[in-house]
Amino acid sequence: MNEAAAYMIGVQVVTRFVADQSRPENNRYVFAYTVTLHNTGSMPARLLTRHWIITDANGKVEEVRGDGVVGEQPWIRPGDNYEYTSGAVLETSVGIMGGSYQMLADDGTCFDAPIPRFTLSIPRTLH
Repeated sequence: MNEAAAYMIGVQVVTRFVADQSRPENNRYVFAYTVTLHNTGSMPARLLTRHWIITDANGKVEEVRGDGVVGEQPWIRPGDNYEYTSGAVLETSVGIMGGSYQMLADDGTCFDAPIPRFTLSIPRTLH
């Protein structure tokens, strides 16, 4: 196995529109997203920080950086998953999110786990 294969975190995201917290008449659209991180590498690693880029349908871009996720800095062993749910509030009914997690492997190597871009949209908006 090559060295890069030791440091691999897969990221999958499932989204949903949270209608009861949204107020379309006030340009407030609330979305929840559940992220599953899967350590596909051979080295345990801790999620240290996150960096999100959130773009709404008007082209407004917001960058979010912070420590961990939902108040945690999970340590993920090879073959294990870590799942959490969080949310985003947009001014439009459609948006895109993506970014990366900054990871620290047990051997001291820092690496990024990319978060593939995904769409947030209210039901029946996109086909």
